[in-house]
Amino acid sequence: MISMTKKDYELILEHAKSCVPEEACGLIAGVKNGGDKEIKKVYILTNIDHSNEHFSLDPKEQLAAVKDMRANGLVPLGNWHSHPESPSRPSEEDKRLAYDSKASYMILSLMEPEKPVLNSFHIEGDVSTKEELVIC
Repeated sequence: MISMTKKDYELILEHAKSCVPEEACGLIAGVKNGGDKEIKKVYILTNIDHSNEHFSLDPKEQLAAVKDMRANGLVPLGNWHSHPESPSRPSEEDKRLAYDSKASYMILSLMEPEKPVLNSFHIEGDVSTKEELVIC
């Protein structure tokens, strides 16, 4: 299970909406309790690809986020990105680029803007498994 606050969810949602038609992206950090993950901080990063179909994190911002995680006693839990025009599921490219099988990959679909959908996935090879996501 992975959990996050409603405030962090809304941070992701508002940023993703502001980036349409491009994908938005960022990192998630927090703590691990056994097999569970608790998101304590969401990082908003720049999609340097400026694309509606894929994203690349800004390397300088990514390094700064990791330094901030360490300084605050948090561990990297994964990343998040939006799909402005497609469902909340990993694309073939998302699977291909998912190098860390321990990470959570969160995808926010804005395909229906009035009904955003956020899911989290474990990706290993070309297999993606939906994780239980709790927003409280």
